[in-house]
Amino acid sequence: MTAPPDDCLARNEWVCGDYLSTRREILWDAVLQHLQLTVVSVLLGLVLALPLSVLARRWALAAGPVLAVTTILYTIPSLAMFSLLLPVYGLSESLVVAGLVLYSLTLLVRNILAGLRAVPEETRQAARGMGYGPVRLLLTVELPLALPAAMAGLRIATVSAVSLATVGAIVGFGGLGNLIYAGMNTYFKAQVLTASVLCVVIAVVADILLLGVQRLLTPWTRAVRA
Repeated sequence: MTAPPDDCLARNEWVCGDYLSTRREILWDAVLQHLQLTVVSVLLGLVLALPLSVLARRWALAAGPVLAVTTILYTIPSLAMFSLLLPVYGLSESLVVAGLVLYSLTLLVRNILAGLRAVPEETRQAARGMGYGPVRLLLTVELPLALPAAMAGLRIATVSAVSLATVGAIVGFGGLGNLIYAGMNTYFKAQVLTASVLCVVIAVVADILLLGVQRLLTPWTRAVRA
């Protein structure tokens, strides 16, 4: 009888410490690309979502079209979205980032708009009575009070981006998704499991960090709960 291989890589086991030690640089590069895709896309989504939300809040006629367009974008399957963006961005990292930005808009716009709408009208009237103009009112009253809802949307959008970034593997820019895709094609168990677990870890850590930031920025919410 042939003796079984004496290492977990040769035995193709799901849990394999040798995989972590021998593929450390590959894993690190994949994690960095995954983080870059997530952070850049969410920040760009936030930059676009904020003025769209303010526009929808200021002019009621704009709210319907803004919400409709962002919702429609979110319903497009990821493969179809990347295919539609392919003529514009080609097979590049920008293609994945653009897709993730569009997906983040509906989550961010809806939550920021909900937060702005939840600001009590008497609070706005009091600020106007103290001489606050539209810009000062927005920056110092409305946006701070809308932070809890906005941060909730940001947390959901970030976790969603971590998940959807893996689909970028179809164009070669999926971060950990590249390892998952390659591992599934070759049935490399340790690679599939390790990359999948790292995706989950990134999502959980990002959500916890953003929750901490939310609590630091909104201390009054803790006082209300207390």
